[in-house]
Amino acid sequence: MHSENIYILGIESSCDDTAASVIHNGKILSNIVANQSIHEEFGGVVPELASRAHQQNIVPVVHQALAKANITKEQLHAIAFTRGPGLMGSLLVGTSFAKSLAYGLDIPLIDVNHMQGHILAHFIDVEGYNKPPFPFLAMTISGGHTQIVKVKHYFDMEVIGETIDDAVGEAYDKSGKILGLGYPAGPEIDKRAQLGNPKAFKFTKPKVDGLNFSFSGLKTAILYFIQKETKANPNFIDEHLNDICASIQYTIIGILIDKLKLATKETGIKHIAIGGGVSANSGIRKALKDGEQKFGWTTYVPKFEFTTDNAAMIAIVGYLKYLDQDFSESNITASARLKI
Repeated sequence: MHSENIYILGIESSCDDTAASVIHNGKILSNIVANQSIHEEFGGVVPELASRAHQQNIVPVVHQALAKANITKEQLHAIAFTRGPGLMGSLLVGTSFAKSLAYGLDIPLIDVNHMQGHILAHFIDVEGYNKPPFPFLAMTISGGHTQIVKVKHYFDMEVIGETIDDAVGEAYDKSGKILGLGYPAGPEIDKRAQLGNPKAFKFTKPKVDGLNFSFSGLKTAILYFIQKETKANPNFIDEHLNDICASIQYTIIGILIDKLKLATKETGIKHIAIGGGVSANSGIRKALKDGEQKFGWTTYVPKFEFTTDNAAMIAIVGYLKYLDQDFSESNITASARLKI
């Protein structure tokens, strides 16, 4: 069954962004995100505040998404929502809203795995964007996740490597905290890294077997290094900030690229797609591009607005599931630790 005009509303509320998007046959008509700046003063996401803000934002955000797409809710064919993984309180707001809206409109409900959303964002129809062919390797890097996934088909995925402790985004944020930078620190470190010398200071890469990652040891190494240097020179951070940021970024990117090299060697797959908020990082994008020359990779980086948490990626998964008539039961519940 494939009618010409399929409209799906996607709702994303896994962390601190309330987002809604309307997709029409694979093309995004609207992609609205309400950010919660309230967390900046706490240096991290406060779950209780996040779910409260979602409750305030969800109706206006959905309303705006429909208005921008220039359709009425009665034209929708299904409601797709993030079931997990994420913060339980935040997920519950999106889940219960999606359920009641689908029930009220008497249309199917489609649950979406947030991590699959990041990967399948590559299949949104964007002019001039080449979609990765199957099979490909997807590396999802964000504040909460670091994974390498072997993608054989839309819904045939296998996690072949993941972090055993902190996610890569956390490594950036915690390093930023040590250096006295604001939250989130990733963009600031990236900006300063471009002005510094990446080989000014050496941090050892953690030794982790196979394709798994670890970032907690690196974070500790950075902390001890800064403590030692500032004891000798209280102005050390101010005098060397760009070089420190460049060295941290160089180490983190090295860890990611080493694992990708190993993954392509083990699987024989040279198509690499990245997603997640950290894929906005200019250093990572450059390292991937270099990999095309050095290792014969073909890399896929989606538009910036589809890399961070957004509802367009939830809508595209909803659309693909809709084509398969893969709908959810009305008693479905959110799941904070949902696996791919």
